[in-house]
Amino acid sequence: MKTQKMELLAPVGRMEQLYAAVRFGADAVYGGMRQYGLRAYAGNFDLDELKQACDYAHAHGVKFYVTMNSLLRDHELEGYVEAGRNALKCGVDAAIVSDFGACLMLAREVPELPIHISTQANVMNTPTALHLHEAVKAQRIVLSRELSLEDIAKMRAQLPDTLEMEAFVHGAMCVSYSGRCLLSTAIMGRSGNTGACAQPCRWGYHLVEEKRPGEYYPVFEEERGTSVLSAYDLCMLPYLPELKKAGIVSLKIEGRMKTAYYVASVVSVYRRALDLLEKEGEDAFRAAVPEMMKELEKASHRKSNTGFYFGDPVPAAGAEGFLQTMEYVGDIISDTPANEPALVRLKNRFYVGDTLEALTPTGSHPFEVKGMRIHETGEDVETASVAGTVLEMVFPFPVGNGDLLRGPNRNHK
Repeated sequence: MKTQKMELLAPVGRMEQLYAAVRFGADAVYGGMRQYGLRAYAGNFDLDELKQACDYAHAHGVKFYVTMNSLLRDHELEGYVEAGRNALKCGVDAAIVSDFGACLMLAREVPELPIHISTQANVMNTPTALHLHEAVKAQRIVLSRELSLEDIAKMRAQLPDTLEMEAFVHGAMCVSYSGRCLLSTAIMGRSGNTGACAQPCRWGYHLVEEKRPGEYYPVFEEERGTSVLSAYDLCMLPYLPELKKAGIVSLKIEGRMKTAYYVASVVSVYRRALDLLEKEGEDAFRAAVPEMMKELEKASHRKSNTGFYFGDPVPAAGAEGFLQTMEYVGDIISDTPANEPALVRLKNRFYVGDTLEALTPTGSHPFEVKGMRIHETGEDVETASVAGTVLEMVFPFPVGNGDLLRGPNRNHK
C-alpha cells in the first residue's frame, strides 16, 4: 500500500461553517442538499448554494463531498438520481451514499459522479468493500465506526490501492451501529435513517419497575441526572500516527449541525496536529498533544474516548451534557494590521479588561481588551450587549476577516 498524506475532512451545514472550515485548514468538506441526506435540520444547501459552496471550496484548493446517504423507497429513486446529476453539475467531488440500490443507480445513470460509501452502510469486512469497489466503482469506504485499528489494518492489506478508507476521528457518536438506529422513530416518529433524528439517546431517563407503573426511580450519574443511552464523543487526536499506519487516508470530523466556532476550533487543532506529524515528525507531534487536547476543550464537547479503535469501549453509564472552557464572543470582519482598529461583530458580551483569545489560522493568540468603540456611533464603551453590534478594537497582532474571538466560559467549573 502506498503512503499518502491524510486528508482532513470537515463538516459544513451552511456557508458560514464552510468559510470556517476552509479558513482553518480543512482539505475537504462534506455537506448536504435539501434532500437525501441524514441531517435534515443542518440548514444544508439548495442547488444555487451548492454551486456557490463548491466554487468557493475549489477556489481554495478544498474538495466538496455531498451527503446523499438517506435510505430510499422506490418512489424516491427517480428524484434521487436527478439530484445526483444536479450535484455533479454543481461541481461536487463525490457523493456519500449508503443505500446499495442507490449506489447501483448512480453508477449506471451518473457514472461521472464518484461514490464514497457512507458509514451508514456498515462496511466491516474486506469482501463487502471489494464488492462495492467492483460493482459500483466506489472510490472510498467510510468505515463502520465499530472497527478496531487492527481490523482496519488487516482490511487495508487486502484492498487495492484504488480503494481509499475514510474514518471518523472526532465528534459525537451514535449509540447504535454506525447510526442504524430506530429509537427516534419509535419515540418521536422522526426517522434517523432519513435525516430527521431527534437524538433521544441524549436525553435523561428514569427507571420504572414493571409492576409499579408511574413510579419513577431516578438514576444519578452526576447532579444533572444521567444519560444512560448516550455514547461518549470520539477523540482520536493523540493517535494520528496509528491511524496513518493503519492505512486511513481521510480523517472525518463529525458535526454538520455544529456552529462555525466549533468547526473552526476543531479543524484548527487537527490541522496543526497533521502538519506537525507531516513536517516535524512523530516526536514533535506527541510533545504537542497535551496542549492540543486543551485547545479542543475550548469548544463544546462531551466526555470522549477512543470508540472501538482499541477494542470495545469500557461500559459506562453514558456521557452527560456539554462542556467547554471558553465561549465564542465575536467575529473579526476586517483584514487589519497590528495596532490598528479592526472591526468585530459581537456574538456574546465581554468587557474592557477581559483577556480574550483570537483564533486565527496561525493559532490562538491571547490579549487583553484595552478598549472598544461602537463602530456606528463612535462611542467608547466598557461592554456591549446586543449580538450583531459592530465594534472597533485594536489587536497587538494582525487579524483577518473570518478570525474568531473567544473568552473564558463564565459558567465553566
